[in-house]
Amino acid sequence: MKISHCIVGLAALAFAASTVVAQSAQRALQLARQQVVSANTVFACDLYAQVKGAGGNLFFSPVNVSSALAMIYAGAKGDTAAQLQKALRLSASPALTHAGFAALLKRFDEARRDVAGERDFAAEAVLARVDESRADDSVRLIMANSLWLQWNAQAPLFKEYYEFARQYYGAEFAPADFARAEPEARARINQWVAGRTQDKIRTLASAPLARETRMLLAGAAYFKGSWGRAFKPGDTFKAPFFAPDGSEAPASLMRQRRVFKYAALSYCQLIELPYEKGGISMLVVLPADKSAAGLALVEKVLSEKQIAGWRAQLNYADVQVFLPKFAFEWGTISFAKALQNLGIGDAFVAGKADFSGINGTKNFVISDVIQKASVAVDESGSEASAAAPAAVAPVVSIAGTPRPPPVFRADHAFLFFIQDNDTGSILFMGRVVKP
Repeated sequence: MKISHCIVGLAALAFAASTVVAQSAQRALQLARQQVVSANTVFACDLYAQVKGAGGNLFFSPVNVSSALAMIYAGAKGDTAAQLQKALRLSASPALTHAGFAALLKRFDEARRDVAGERDFAAEAVLARVDESRADDSVRLIMANSLWLQWNAQAPLFKEYYEFARQYYGAEFAPADFARAEPEARARINQWVAGRTQDKIRTLASAPLARETRMLLAGAAYFKGSWGRAFKPGDTFKAPFFAPDGSEAPASLMRQRRVFKYAALSYCQLIELPYEKGGISMLVVLPADKSAAGLALVEKVLSEKQIAGWRAQLNYADVQVFLPKFAFEWGTISFAKALQNLGIGDAFVAGKADFSGINGTKNFVISDVIQKASVAVDESGSEASAAAPAAVAPVVSIAGTPRPPPVFRADHAFLFFIQDNDTGSILFMGRVVKP
């Protein structure tokens, strides 16, 4: 064999080997992302179980909370890290966990910008509004996390942690002097949230923050989507909505008859309403029993396995859908107590918290994890600050007469999930008790 042929052959082998390595790395990354999605779903159900007792409407973004906690997990050590890992249900190695989150957030975080230095919140808010006005911006999703640290010139952040959190989590860090300039710190946090949610949430922190605050995690999640099959405003009508306690209140029921993914189980009905472009959809779980017992049963069985089972049972069907218009804001919620109940204890206790991977000291402790979420659903689609056949032939009975379509009438309390269809990740989850 000539030398030139040997070189070509070796080059071909090298290229094939590098391709195999690249494909293997890609598969490993996809597996890491799915492990993170699975862990996030379990965590979401755990978190829902902790907050469902609040009563009334409920709405939050679980992936926004889990990604924020995973970000500081990267800087945790010892028991603090172990408790975070267990509560977040993370089974993969830290390296694969963070790679999985990075892959997931890369899909979600359309607003991430890798820039250094102080950010111009006001300018970004203007840009966001310009983006929102674009004609093709029918679906928009933003997930953002920020870490507000009591200013400490003697122990600045490790450069490695700063760069890691920015690269893998799109994290934003900001010093804040809670001890001596709390009003200014609070104003900056609220400005940050407004800029990330298209001004839909302008005030995350309205009450004064404790002057002892050392580390505050603030999350912003925003979603706006147009239905893939919009409801006609002229078809909306007034009808009673039945609360779990048996009381009634007027509601505006939207209606349409279309082909959707649907399933009817013994204790609930399921329907999946896609948003335009098909990448995101809303899964609605409607208890068969209108009483409090019906809602309690659905909430009791809520789990990662159950959600997967619900999705697996969906099939395309011609359905008559009645869904109420609803809009509400689920105030500023502190998840501190819920997270402590899930086993994250040391992170909130001075003297026990070990976040030495952040700045080499143990002087940081989580003071709070807060989120404020709002949602609005109407005929055109959904706005949250958390390919199907066009038609089918009518089902015909043996006698030859058309069988009426199943009726999905959400005129009583139900659960809903805004989900990413590609990964199965739950972006937002909530409960409607009063539209």
